[in-house]
Amino acid sequence: MPLVNMKDMLAHAYAEGYAVGGFDLVGLEFLDGIMQAAERERSPVILSLAESHFDYYDFELAMAASVAAAERAGVPVAIHLDHGASLESAVRAINLGCNGVMVDASHRPYAGNVAATREVTHMAHACGVPVEGELGYVAGVEGEDAERHPGEVVYTAPDEAARFVAETGVDFLAVSVGTVHGRLRGEPRLDFERLAAINAAVGRPLVIHGGTGLSDEQFRRLIANGVSKINYYTALADAAAARIRANDREGAGYTALLAGVREAVAEETARCMRVFGSSGRAEAVLAAAAPWRPVEHVILYNVEGVGEAEVGDMMAEGRRVLSRIPGVRRVVTGTAVKADARYRFCWLVEFVHPAVIDSYREHPDHKAFADNRFRPVAGDRVSIDYQAGPGPDGAGSGRSDV
Repeated sequence: MPLVNMKDMLAHAYAEGYAVGGFDLVGLEFLDGIMQAAERERSPVILSLAESHFDYYDFELAMAASVAAAERAGVPVAIHLDHGASLESAVRAINLGCNGVMVDASHRPYAGNVAATREVTHMAHACGVPVEGELGYVAGVEGEDAERHPGEVVYTAPDEAARFVAETGVDFLAVSVGTVHGRLRGEPRLDFERLAAINAAVGRPLVIHGGTGLSDEQFRRLIANGVSKINYYTALADAAAARIRANDREGAGYTALLAGVREAVAEETARCMRVFGSSGRAEAVLAAAAPWRPVEHVILYNVEGVGEAEVGDMMAEGRRVLSRIPGVRRVVTGTAVKADARYRFCWLVEFVHPAVIDSYREHPDHKAFADNRFRPVAGDRVSIDYQAGPGPDGAGSGRSDV
């Protein structure tokens, strides 16, 4: 399962002087094309799902496909929420499987940006998930999705960037140094002196939004000045659209129109990986980055003083309440198949990361449910937290209680 810790992935890129592409996907053709390129180039990759694109697909279904693609991959993969609009968006993304989130409050005044970003960072770090913030504003000019980023470019100030990182605790910082969302008009002019000053002030991976239209030399200079993640979408969309137009002929059906789209996406993605310097880095990142494995929190229990109907009501409430807690992937309840089983009932609560063991225990919704509904009737219980995969005893470690 080559899902890896995104913070470790980008720390490796920052230290070794290359960048990982955050490639936005809007359908299975994009997902398949991006993963084909990553496997072919032996490159780490970030599957990026932008909230600004949610009108075009079902986010929950797209996340399920992205997680499945990552789980069967032979290269290191992270899954990232791009341009998250709210705390609620970030919680939902994490609970569906994102192991990196971006909160985009760059359109707000500085204080509002700090407050919104800090709130998401506090929540995400309690789930073990790193956070990307943005300071400055990368506007849209023309091309697909540009209209979702109206207004004028606001450049990132180096001294303000250092203060922003200190006040929010973000792990990666998206900066504005002259790129735009969508397509550029004319020759792109990037402020590399500003970027170098930001890198010196911040000292952690920087992110560029609006990678389409830059030259290979500009990409190399961005990376030399601390950029470790480059968001890329418009050129992928243009490549896909060009392939569809080439397929258009009288009587062409849907599948005929889509023929070759994933290959077109893969070709452009692979080109970027070579330019960004991530090609051939898969094995090094797999060695350096911690695997991203969920934790299974299992509780076996018997009840006293209540009937099975009441137990069913409690389970239903628990599934509803506990599944909304940040870092909880799923909540499953069950009843023993054999009537003489040592324990009659069970919970299976899947956490996205070991950090959730503690944050879940202390979450007020969990404490209220456990103290008022569960523990009073389930004195006879046992619980264990474990991770799948190799360990000193073949199991996981740690204990908790519902």
